[in-house]
Amino acid sequence: MEVVIVPDATAGGELIAEAMAALMRRKPDALLGVATGSTPLPIYQALAAKVRAGELDASRARICQLDEYVGLPAGHPESYRSVVLREVVEPLGLGEGSFMGPDGTAPDVHAACEAYDTALSAAGGVDLQLLGIGTDGHIGFNEPCSSLASRTRIKTLTRQTREDNARFFDSLDEVPHHVMTQGIGTILEARHLVLLATGEGKADAVAHAVEGPVAALVPASALQLHPHATVVVDEAAASKLKLADYFRATYAAKPEWQGI
Repeated sequence: MEVVIVPDATAGGELIAEAMAALMRRKPDALLGVATGSTPLPIYQALAAKVRAGELDASRARICQLDEYVGLPAGHPESYRSVVLREVVEPLGLGEGSFMGPDGTAPDVHAACEAYDTALSAAGGVDLQLLGIGTDGHIGFNEPCSSLASRTRIKTLTRQTREDNARFFDSLDEVPHHVMTQGIGTILEARHLVLLATGEGKADAVAHAVEGPVAALVPASALQLHPHATVVVDEAAASKLKLADYFRATYAAKPEWQGI
C-alpha cells in the first residue's frame, strides 16, 4: 500500500481533499464513500472551501455512508446519517437525493444491511472510500476478528469502541451497542481506499495495519490486499512505522502530478 506521511492533520486533509476533487473533475458523478468521527473533518472542510472558492463543482457527486448506529431515532444529531448530511452533503451544496446509507431504524436490520450492500453495487460501486482506523485496528465498525470477506451486516461494538465514541454523547450509556457497517469484503470493492490517521494514539494500529501480517485481529491490515490503497498519516501516527524514512523518500520522489 501507499503510505504518505504529512506534517499534521490539516496537511492530510488538504492532500486527500485534492485527490477527491481531482476525481470529481474527472468523473463528476463519482460515488464517494465517507467516514465519520473527528479525523476526517479537515478533509470535508478543505473540500467545502474549494466549492466556496469556485475551484470545484461537486454538484453531481454522490455520497455513501460507511456505517450507521442501530436504534437511534431518525434525526438524532449523532446518527451517522445526520453527521454526514451536516458535515459533507450540506457544505458541498448537495441535496439529500445525492446521499445513500443504511437504515439504522429499519425493523429488519439484516434485510436493510443486505439491501444497502446491493444498492452500492447497483450504483456502480464506490469510486473512493475514506476510512479511519480505531485504536484496535478496526475499519468501519469491523471489530478485531471480523471476517476479511464480510459484507454489510450488523455488529456488536466492543466496550473500547463505545468508550472511544462516548465523547460524542452525553454519557457512555447513550452510545448504542449495535451498528450496521460495510463489511471488509464490501470495503475492498471500492476502487480507491484512502485511510487517514492522526495522533500518537493511532500509531500502534497504523504500524500493525501497514507493516504487520494480514490478520483478522487487525481488520485494517486487509488494505494490504487492495490494488490501490493509500494511508495518509501525520508524524505522530507514523511514529511506530519501521519504514517511515522509506515512505517519506518514496513520496518525495513522486512526480507532482501523481498526487495520491
